[in-house]
Amino acid sequence: MANSSQERTLFRDWLRRGLNAVIVPLLAVVTAMIVGAGVIALAGGDPLAAYMGLWQGAFGTSRAWSETFVWATPYIFAGLAVSLAFKGGLFNIGAEGQLALGAVAAAWIGYALPDVLGFALPRWVHLPLAILVGALVGALWAAIPGALKAYTGGHEVINTIMMNYIALNLVSFLLNGPMKDPNPQNVVARTPLIAESARLPALFEGYRVHWGLFIALAMAFVVWWLLWKTTLGYEIRTVGANSSAARYAGMHVQRIIVLTMTFSGFLAGLAGAIEVTGLNYRHELGFSIGYGFDAIAIALLGKTHPLGVVLAAFLFGAMRNGGTRMQFLTQIPVDVISVIQALILLFVAADAIIRYIYRIRVREERMVLTSGWSSK
Repeated sequence: MANSSQERTLFRDWLRRGLNAVIVPLLAVVTAMIVGAGVIALAGGDPLAAYMGLWQGAFGTSRAWSETFVWATPYIFAGLAVSLAFKGGLFNIGAEGQLALGAVAAAWIGYALPDVLGFALPRWVHLPLAILVGALVGALWAAIPGALKAYTGGHEVINTIMMNYIALNLVSFLLNGPMKDPNPQNVVARTPLIAESARLPALFEGYRVHWGLFIALAMAFVVWWLLWKTTLGYEIRTVGANSSAARYAGMHVQRIIVLTMTFSGFLAGLAGAIEVTGLNYRHELGFSIGYGFDAIAIALLGKTHPLGVVLAAFLFGAMRNGGTRMQFLTQIPVDVISVIQALILLFVAADAIIRYIYRIRVREERMVLTSGWSSK
């Protein structure tokens, strides 16, 4: 009897934690949409029409679904990059720069390598090579602030922000100089088109959604497996929870910090490489602005869990994709979407606000799944 009672208590505790992990982000999104409706009204729009337009633009047609998946794909990679760093107790603000460098490296492999080698590469070599090089460049760029954090104590937030400036200005130089498309009619800072052999195929004819979506979902599984099914993942989570305890347990904390940032940068670089090989077929200045910073909100909304990151990435992708339709129907600035995203981040980060607002209501209703819980 005692064991049975203890098992029921443990199950209720597990269920309570699981529900809290799901309910708080959902309530944060709902609250942000409610407050966002007030922002839309103040901007002179109809909130109902705006949200109807948002829904139609994101999910109203098969093409809308395709574009939502297109937006979500880099968000998944970048969100996983930031969440993996979070698990290791690190704050990777540099995903933006890592993504841009990964994209420009993949573009160079895609358009220039065949000319350098003097012969065309088969797709089974050229495409994986372009993606892998882009990811490795992102990993190398992230390893630098990781090493500075591990061996000098330099704060990764400051270092990754500074590395962003270096990366983005370096990419600007390359796209306006040695890597610029030589076509005389081109006035945009961008690379030449990559070869056909370096392009990911589309999933469906006539739609832009590509196989990078499944690579992103596969990477979400890989990150989950790494964190919860491997010794290295356990070490990453332990260092993130308490580096002193990890060091006392015999873990090589400095090595784990560097590896965590390297893996994080690998995922961010992969985001840029997939965008080049699967969608744009070149790198263009400014195409990725915002992905790395939105990834912070995605990681927080997803509670730094790979599944949560995937769901949050689809939400942000839907909001970005549906924003154009919302603007068309209501004539309000599309920047309202950014305001709503900022509100989601605010309420997720300050979840005490959400718990305070909804605490009495949730406990009074006691919900079907929480039947039998104490109301105290």
